[in-house]
Amino acid sequence: MMEKPIIETKNLTKIYNGKIKAVSDLNLTINEGEIYGLAGPNGAGKTTTINMLITRISPTGGSATVGGFDIAKNSLDVRRLIGVVPQDFTADEDLTGRENLMMVSQFYDVPKAKAQQSIKVLLKLVDLEEAADRLVRTYSGGMRKRLELIIGLVHEPKILFLDEPTLGLDVQTRTQMWNYVKEIQSRLNVTIILTSHYLEEIDELADRVSIIDHGKVLITGSPMELKESLKGDIINLTLTDQNGVNVMKTIPDVVEVTDIGANSVRIKVASADESLPKIINFISQHSLSTTKLTVQKPSLDEVFLEYTGRSIREEEGGDDARKLAMNMRRARQ
Repeated sequence: MMEKPIIETKNLTKIYNGKIKAVSDLNLTINEGEIYGLAGPNGAGKTTTINMLITRISPTGGSATVGGFDIAKNSLDVRRLIGVVPQDFTADEDLTGRENLMMVSQFYDVPKAKAQQSIKVLLKLVDLEEAADRLVRTYSGGMRKRLELIIGLVHEPKILFLDEPTLGLDVQTRTQMWNYVKEIQSRLNVTIILTSHYLEEIDELADRVSIIDHGKVLITGSPMELKESLKGDIINLTLTDQNGVNVMKTIPDVVEVTDIGANSVRIKVASADESLPKIINFISQHSLSTTKLTVQKPSLDEVFLEYTGRSIREEEGGDDARKLAMNMRRARQ
């Protein structure tokens, strides 16, 4: 089947205060019906890019079309085509789940009978039928996330923007949310644009992903293509002191040795199966003492580190931590 672009950006640029370039000459092509991931450190330009695509802010330069409509010239047409699920909880706690869905459907002028039918289908899709007529304040964090997910779908958008859809959820609930996202994409044939700090989430869900840093796309491809682009395995080694790290930097016949701090090195090799015995022998010959050794096949975490120069885990905290704490407090109320 021929791929059909539904979102295209050409040299899309956003400059704040005349000098801060949040997004720089960004070129993206997102195809109809795919799940597209955007990954990048804090301040990389992900949020600014999304805010331009959903017409919340205007670009400084370049152009973009969403569903064939220009984001600058046809913003109302764009908004009719899209659904947005933000990080923060937006549902009214003093209404039931069903009442929240009906209220949003009225914002979009969805006929009442059609809205009732759509809401019935959506509640079933995310297993909220039994809780539909309970006040949202009684929902767990996972239930609220599911409700937010279908609030973004009540007007039958062609494109759904998911901003950190599982932030703050435990691993089990997060995995369940992945299944709901897959089911929605499959059943409703909606195009999904996903931003997430959890690279395993993008790996699990996305058909393609772009890694963005300093407002530019560093690399785009399927998760498998990005992992294969590393062309090797990673051996992480922690030693008892910095001197051991310095010695490991001299090890021969490896692709790369990187000091990652805390007396640890990241060793990139063509094949861990072939290189590991040689590395262990080198450690023994130089009388080094190790406290930890792990072998990693390529992952999106490693791709992120390779192209941005830092781990996404180093980017967590700050605003995200505050948002997480706020969300969890709301969920407990």
